[in-house]
Amino acid sequence: MTELIISLAAARALHLAAQGMLQPRRRKARKADVLETIRQMGVLQIDTIHVVARSPYLVLWSRLGDYPQPWLEQSLAEGELFEYWAHEACFVPVEDYGLYRHRMLDPEAMGWKYSATWMKERRADVDKVLEHIRANGPTRSSDFERTDGESGGWWSWKPEKRSLEVLFTTGALMISARHNFQRIYDLAERVLPHWDDGQLPALDDTRRALVLKAVKALGCARAPWISDYFRTRPPRLDPETLVEEGALLRAWVDDWDDPIYVHPDHAGLLQAAAAGTLAPTLTTILSPFDPVVWDRRRAQELFDFDYRLECYTPAEKRRYGYFTLPILRRGALVGRVDAKAHRRNGMFELKSLALEPGVRVSDRFVRDVAGALQRLANWHECPEVRIAQATPDSFAPLLRAALNNENDKEAA
Repeated sequence: MTELIISLAAARALHLAAQGMLQPRRRKARKADVLETIRQMGVLQIDTIHVVARSPYLVLWSRLGDYPQPWLEQSLAEGELFEYWAHEACFVPVEDYGLYRHRMLDPEAMGWKYSATWMKERRADVDKVLEHIRANGPTRSSDFERTDGESGGWWSWKPEKRSLEVLFTTGALMISARHNFQRIYDLAERVLPHWDDGQLPALDDTRRALVLKAVKALGCARAPWISDYFRTRPPRLDPETLVEEGALLRAWVDDWDDPIYVHPDHAGLLQAAAAGTLAPTLTTILSPFDPVVWDRRRAQELFDFDYRLECYTPAEKRRYGYFTLPILRRGALVGRVDAKAHRRNGMFELKSLALEPGVRVSDRFVRDVAGALQRLANWHECPEVRIAQATPDSFAPLLRAALNNENDKEAA
C-alpha cells in the first residue's frame, strides 16, 4: 500500500472514527454496546469524582448517548469486564486479562500502586484479610471496622483497605462487582475460575499485542503516543518493526516530520481520511479521563488543545475550574465547561464555559453546543441549565437563547 499523506483535520477524523466519535449514533444504545464500546477503546478509565456523572459513565455517554448507567456494573458482575491497572485503574474486557497478568506477577514494577514494604512488614495482616475473604466471600473495604483512630481519605486508608489494594495489584484479589460504585473484592480464582497461568502469553507477545491495540484504538498514532495508552514500560517495541512485518501501516500528516501508524483494520478509514470523506459531525461533551484528551501532549499535537485537569490544583491557581469538560464539536475541541449537576434541584449548572481563542461562533455552532449541553443535562435528570459565566461574554446570551429553544422543542 502506498504511504498516504493526510491533513491534520483528516488525522483528527481518523482518530475520532476509531474512538467511535465521528458521528452521532443512529440507534438507541443496547446493553451489549457498553462492552463493545469498551472493546473499541481498549479500556475505560475509572475515576470517582461525581460533580457530574462519574467519568466512566460519562465516557460511555459521549459515545452511546442516553443509556442506563447500571449497565456498566452489570457487565462487570457478569464477568464481561475486569478491573486492573491499564492506562490507570480501568475497566478492561475480560478477554484481555492475559495481557495484564505479567504486571500482576511483577507488582514491584508497578510503582506507588504496590507497596513491597507493606507486604513485608504487615504480611500477617495481609494474610488475615485474604483468609477473611476466602472464608466469608466477596468483601468491601467498609466491611472492616476502622480501629486506628484516623479519618478516611485517599492517603489515609485503613490498614485493611491498603491490604485489599496490595492484593488487588498482585492479582490475588479481583473486583467481582461494585455496589454504589464501591469495590467488592473476591479471590481471583473465584472471579476467573477458568484462568490458569499456563495460558499466559510470552512477554514479547504481550508487548506486541498492546502496541497493536493502542494503535487501533488511537486510529492513527505518532510513536511517542503509543506507550501512554496502556502505560507500557520499557523495553518498548519499535512500531517500525511492525511496519516491516506488515502488522502496521505507515502514513504521514502534513507538516509533521515523523510518521503516523495505522492498524490494518483501519485501512479503509485511512483511505477515506486521505480522500477527505471522513466527516466528523458529532458534538458532545467529554470527560477529563476520556481517551481523546487524557494524554495532554497528544491533545495538544492533534487538536491544538492545551488541556489540564485542575481538580488537584489549589482553587486560587485554577484557570478554568475544578472539573472542566472538553467540548468536542464536529472534529474540533472548541472549549471547556466547568459543570455541576444539582440533582436534587434538577438543575445543571455551567459554572464557567470558555471557548478556545479563534473559534468562529455561528448560529449552527451555538445550536450544536447548546444541544450537547442540554442532552447531557437531561441525562443527569437536571433539565434546567443555568449559565453562570462564559468566555467570551457575548457567547452567554446566545447560548441561553439556544438552550431555551432546545427546551421549547422538547415541550412541543
